[in-house]
Parts: sequence; C-alpha cells; structure tokens
Amino acid sequence: MERLAIIDGVRTPFTKAGTVFKDLTAVELARLAISELTQRRSLDLNRIDHVVFANVAQSPDAANIARVIALRAGIPERIPAITVHRNCASGMEAITSAYEKMAADHGDVMLVGGTESMSNIPLIYRRSAVEKFARLAKAKSLLQRLGVFAQFRPSDFNPIVGVMLGLTDPVCGLNMGQTAEVLYRDFQISREEQDQFALDSHRKATAARAKLREEIVTIYVPPQFTPAQDDNGVRENQTMEALAKLRPVFERNGTVTAGNASQITDGAVALLVTTEKRAKDFGVEPLGYLRAYAYAGLDPRRMGLGPAFAIPLALKQAKLSLSDVQLWEINEAFAVQVLASLRALASKKFWTDELGMIPQARDEINRDLVNVNGGAVALGHPVGASGARLVLTLLKEMKRRNLETGVAALCVGGGQGAALVLERK
Repeated sequence: MERLAIIDGVRTPFTKAGTVFKDLTAVELARLAISELTQRRSLDLNRIDHVVFANVAQSPDAANIARVIALRAGIPERIPAITVHRNCASGMEAITSAYEKMAADHGDVMLVGGTESMSNIPLIYRRSAVEKFARLAKAKSLLQRLGVFAQFRPSDFNPIVGVMLGLTDPVCGLNMGQTAEVLYRDFQISREEQDQFALDSHRKATAARAKLREEIVTIYVPPQFTPAQDDNGVRENQTMEALAKLRPVFERNGTVTAGNASQITDGAVALLVTTEKRAKDFGVEPLGYLRAYAYAGLDPRRMGLGPAFAIPLALKQAKLSLSDVQLWEINEAFAVQVLASLRALASKKFWTDELGMIPQARDEINRDLVNVNGGAVALGHPVGASGARLVLTLLKEMKRRNLETGVAALCVGGGQGAALVLERK
C-alpha cells in the first residue's frame, strides 16, 4: 500500500471554553475549517470520496456529526461521511481511518479532521429528575401533574456537569487529573518541574504566534463579527511565581493545577489527504506522508503514559529508533504526563518490563525537539481535534526546518496511546 499524503490543512484558533467560540457549535467550527481548506486549494468538491471527522462529545442534535458537517460545508450529497471517536486520539483516528479506507480501495481523496465545542457539552439532569419528568409527561389530568410536581426536590435540579462526567474514567473511577497524580507518585516528578514545563509551553507558544497563524484561519465571530486569529489560552506574561500560587485541583496534597494542565477548549482542524500516487494531481508538494502508526492499550489509571506505549510500536513498524526522529509533538494533556512519558522511554526497565521489547541502547528523546511551538498547556486541548492539530503543527514545522522524520503522539482517556510517524521525503 502506498503512503497516505497530507496535502494541506487548516484549523480554527483554539479558544478557552466559555469565551470566543462559546456560541459556535462543533458543526460550525468544522464547517469553517473545511470551507477555508477547500477554498485555499481551489478543490473541486466532487473529487472527494469520503469525509472522516472526529468528535468526542457528540451532540444529540447532530447525529453522525461528520455527515452534518459535510453537508453544511457544501460537500455533495452523494459523498458519504463517518464520525470516529477514540477519545483524545480521535483526530488521529480520522487520519488512520482514511488511510485504511484507501488501503481497502474505498476512495483516494478524503477530507479528515476533528472538532470539539467543549463550551457546549451539556449539563445533565439527575436520574431522579428524569424519572419525575417522565411521569409528568404521562400525567393526564391537572391533579396528576400537581402530584408529580410535589415530588420534585431541590436536589433534582442540581445538574451533573457533562464535561466532568466525560473526563472521568468509568472503569478505574478516576478523572483524568487524578490519573495524572498517579504518574506524579509513580515517577516522583516535582510540582516545580511540572510548573517549569508549563511555563516553557507558554513561552514557546508566545514566541511562535506568527508561525502558528500559518495554520489558523481567522474566524469572524457573530454577532459583531469580531476577528479571532490566535489561540487565546496562551499566557504571554506567565511566571513561575504565578504558577506556584495555584492550588492543586484534583487532590488536596497533589501537584496538578489549572496552570500545568491543558485547558478545556473549543476548536476544529481539517486536513486534505490522498494516496501518494494521486498527490501529484494537486500540483503542490504535500505537507508530508504517513509512514507508520500504532495504537496501544494500558492501565486506565496510568493513561498518561499512552505515548510511551505507542511510540515504540510505531517506530518498530517504521524501522526507526528514537534518535532517528528529528521533531516531536506530544500532546500536553498534563505537564506531568509528558514528563512521565519521556522518563519512561528513557528507562531500560520500562522497555523490558512494560513493553516486552529490547531497550534502545543510550537512546532517548531530546527534550529540545519536543513541542517546539508550545503544546496543549498553552494552546488548549479540544479533545476531538487535538490529534489532527498535532499532525498539522508538526508537518508545518518540519517543512520550515527542512526535516524528514517526525512523530506525533498523545495519551488517550480510558488507557490508550497513539503515535503517528510522519515524513517529508
């Protein structure tokens, strides 16, 4: 099977939930990204064979959201669309699903990506309230309705926060922040080291503003049509002193704070992909090619180690070592999670005991090559879109530096990891 070629890509700014994009749905964010991408490439929409889009907090008013997005973006009705979901790796799943469809000869030009409106993840009525509302709907007389109303209690109207429910693992019972605290204890990564990592993320993202704008489409937000052209979670004046003042969020004596964790974010990414053979038809040099990829499973309590499990598998498939990789994008779900993954990959014991693989002698990831433009701590983490954002950001930077090989990886809620090996040969 020939390689999958990533022709081009674009994304919206990533904005903190409840701010700039709070009134835009996940459908609209994706539509805006797709429209910009197809216009930039002057793409004949009839050339598309399939639309594969990722979304995690799928809205009940947009079942199979990929299909809704496609139609809203003007994609012809005859072109099918599918929604994919692998939690934080959903954006990567869209890319690899497209590759697998191409390998099965189900098309050779596809629009892929991911979208998330975390602002619009709903509040949920408690079960006690739902049952009473159901009885209320069945009541036939005024007296029966009054009887049901009398059964309601104030606690019935204390909603469950959907975003927190979604960020809690139903198997191990820990929310994602608590799984990060597990890694703090396992790897003894200090609060100061985590805060320094977070500070570096903001500093790198601040310095990379102009570069990041190359992948961002300016969104004119109604009703005033105010332009949004930058990720608004980047704290340009962040300091270690300010980070040190923040209290732990998930455990009283913990280390994970709002400052060294990724932000709850809205955003979308769209990529145009095709087979290596068809790439020539577009008249431009592709951003890059998918060389290999891997997904891995692990203990949900330690889900943050997902990159450490998936990266070796992807590199083995590509017949590469850690030192062969010239640039890295590892999603910053939490500062401690990235640091733990890097430490694990530098450990011979981890390679033998956890991976069952022969450790690579004196071979570890160069921290200076990881997330050179900042990561999710500064840019944000719209869960359905982040995987595709990592690929887009990585390939853009590889092109600037004229590099051949890069890896994008992330941890996945539920105890998984994902890694894509990308190249520009």
